[in-house]
Amino acid sequence: MSAPALAKAADAPILLREMAGPVAVLTLNRPAQRNSLSEALIAELQLALAEIGADKAVRAVVIAANGPAFCAGHDLKELTARRADADRGRSFFAKLMNACSAMMQTIVHLPKPVIASVQGIATAAGCQLVASCDLAVASERASFATPGVDIGLFCSTPMVALSRNVSAKQAMEMLLTGEPVPAARAREIGLINRVVAPGTERDAAIALAQQVARKSAHTIKLGKEAFYRQAEMNLADAYRYAAEVMTENMLARDAEEGIGAFIEKREPTWRDE
Repeated sequence: MSAPALAKAADAPILLREMAGPVAVLTLNRPAQRNSLSEALIAELQLALAEIGADKAVRAVVIAANGPAFCAGHDLKELTARRADADRGRSFFAKLMNACSAMMQTIVHLPKPVIASVQGIATAAGCQLVASCDLAVASERASFATPGVDIGLFCSTPMVALSRNVSAKQAMEMLLTGEPVPAARAREIGLINRVVAPGTERDAAIALAQQVARKSAHTIKLGKEAFYRQAEMNLADAYRYAAEVMTENMLARDAEEGIGAFIEKREPTWRDE
């Protein structure tokens, strides 16, 4: 890459944001670094997600990436540089890992659906990012891995999201071997939802997001929160909690409107309340 091209790339925003109708599209834009999650990129994602959470005009989110890789995990050069700190990087490592974990939880707790659009490799924290999203659409060329074990760094934080998407045996195989899982297999084990032709994953993810965005935002918010909360409960508590949510949901204006529209065979008019 020429010097002017390098300078231009250095000046480019590391996170792009645009709207596709009611869908906010966040695009990781560090292609030369394989969209690794630097401290700055994690902060940018956290800020954008917080703003989106409060923006009523946004009804769904797509997280995509520029370049051949979706996300190669943490920026290992950034991490290694901090070994020169007086504490060998301990404070920075803890700060970064906690910031990344908080950002992943923001995705889970966002009152709007978040869909990953994966065009290439998603490894380590990149795989964690996909697993943290509510839905995921991937190119046939995409692959997923938690290869930290290959460099002496077990993917412990990615493990949290991964183990909540796939079975224990599948998660452990990925974590212990570091072997990449192709898109078709990732769909079989439940890590992603759909596999599409290369180059169409972004449009497919946006179309899926727009499909969900046509529903009542109030209902989606209630349902997403309930889904993740009940998953952490035992069976009896989960049913008890879900019954409470259903009761409150039944009293919402949009449920009354939606049921009425179904009975009357017409399209509902949502007010998101």
